[in-house]
Amino acid sequence: MGDIRQHGQPGGGARPDGEQGEQGIEARVAAARAGLDPLHVPVMLDRIVELLAPVLSRPGAVFVDGTLGLGGHSEALLKACPEMRLVGVDRDTTALERSAERLAPYADRTHFVHAVYSDIPCALDEAGAAEADAVLLDLGVSSPQLDETDRGFAYAHDAPLDMRMDRTQSLTAAEVVNTYSFARLTHVLRSYGEERFASRVARAIERRRAQAPIDSTRELAELVREAIPAATRRTGGHPAKRAFQGLRIEVNAELSILEHALPAAVARLGMGGRVAVLSYHSLEDRMTKRALAALSTDTTPADLPVPLPDRQPELRLLTRGAELPPDEEKERNPRAQSARLRAAERVRPPRQ
Repeated sequence: MGDIRQHGQPGGGARPDGEQGEQGIEARVAAARAGLDPLHVPVMLDRIVELLAPVLSRPGAVFVDGTLGLGGHSEALLKACPEMRLVGVDRDTTALERSAERLAPYADRTHFVHAVYSDIPCALDEAGAAEADAVLLDLGVSSPQLDETDRGFAYAHDAPLDMRMDRTQSLTAAEVVNTYSFARLTHVLRSYGEERFASRVARAIERRRAQAPIDSTRELAELVREAIPAATRRTGGHPAKRAFQGLRIEVNAELSILEHALPAAVARLGMGGRVAVLSYHSLEDRMTKRALAALSTDTTPADLPVPLPDRQPELRLLTRGAELPPDEEKERNPRAQSARLRAAERVRPPRQ
């Protein structure tokens, strides 16, 4: 335990913009370790600990943090559950390195894997764990990704159009913006960014790139702003936020990975094991809701008089709908503004 391994294919809602580079991250890791970092505050931390600690308190319990980030949730659970082992998974090598530094006091109980979170089963195999007692997926962009401005996730400052969570992969936002057809680009902006004016924005991009490639976040953000009607620009935050969301999801295949990750993670939960998912936009939350609902529903045909044993739910929902952060948390932590939490517990073995 304690090492960082690579596994799986290259490349786990949005959080606030950061403006610090390498030095800034180092300072924040130190501050976070001391509990003094005001920017990296894990979302709904108390509730996550409340939901997962009961099943992680037994000897040898295994916790999979499928989207490790800076390790805030993991640190709290390692403190609360002294016999728990952590399998920390992230596609971002910077996040893994920073988390390994932050969680160094628990090195004998941690194992880090460079992978997308749909590879949780392989990460468990690598850590020598047959099953997980709890799994957490805290979706979206992590603090290290926003803090390194040259990674191009934020529209608030200028940077190359990158947006790769895993910088070992080849596809970048610049490639999407400059090579996708009008129809495909419109689909990305409308379906993943939920942009009402997707076709207008895509047409503006098409016109601009015919003159010269679009290669910076500032240029793209200004282009999007100009393409959106003036009346709409006056409300709803930065005009480019939806376009940037759509591009980020496309570059990192976030929805397709989530689609595979949820059933893969649930399949490796032991009896009584729990899964918790923090989503930050409606697309993620809708997929999570459907996946958990499908496994927490009796699928006995309606015309049968008695429930069939092999059609009984394998999960019990622990949250009533999507739980929201308390108002006071949303006020002090911008990352919590759009968070939605869903959780479930395994009550029966997986359906065959």
